[in-house]
Amino acid sequence: MVAVGAKQRGRVAKPPVKAVAKPLRRAGRIAGGEAERNSRELLLAAAQSEFASRGFEGARVDAIANRAGVNKQLVYHHFGNKDDLYAKVLELAYDGIRERERALDLARLKPATAMRRLIAMSFDYLAENRDFVSLLTDENLHKGKHLKQILNLQRLNTPLLGTLDDILRRGAAEGIFRKGLDPLQVYVSIAGLGFFYFNNIYTLTAIFGRNLDAPEAVATRRRHVIDLMMSALRP
Repeated sequence: MVAVGAKQRGRVAKPPVKAVAKPLRRAGRIAGGEAERNSRELLLAAAQSEFASRGFEGARVDAIANRAGVNKQLVYHHFGNKDDLYAKVLELAYDGIRERERALDLARLKPATAMRRLIAMSFDYLAENRDFVSLLTDENLHKGKHLKQILNLQRLNTPLLGTLDDILRRGAAEGIFRKGLDPLQVYVSIAGLGFFYFNNIYTLTAIFGRNLDAPEAVATRRRHVIDLMMSALRP
């Protein structure tokens, strides 16, 4: 009777509001959350490229926002300031190489195989991630200032030394590696042989007149680094 009366007065009865209000708010939260994550990921990718190409001092927040295609204010919303954004980019760069190392599952492999795979992966990561090389070079110019801000950095990297120590001990027990090798020194040597090559690849190319960035040249260097490290570890 109420509905009929409403029609007679020229009004149309409205559907219940509560039935649609809750799902709409929920959908809005989901969409908003996805947009937030997307803008954060876009900013991190843009920041990595900007910092790698221009260094911390040369990079500009405006340029990072333009690269990401988002509002500049989102940089401050997500990361606080330029220093914190740079530290986050470095943290993710280290997390990337550590994740690749964990995926090797080295503890299950025989010592020689595990060592070869670790050396190869360390070299390949640098070959595939030239931004990582540029970022570390720039951060060393700042004496590790931003890395010191990363609270979980040592916790992220310490397990690697434990795994490497296990490989060296097992190899020594089998008589294929020298005894008493310091896993930190071994890792620095592994990383250094690849890092120096890619950090200086253009100057070395100019000095010696050979394109050391060509695929065949990189493959030759890779084999050399693996053979050199394996020879250095033998008794």
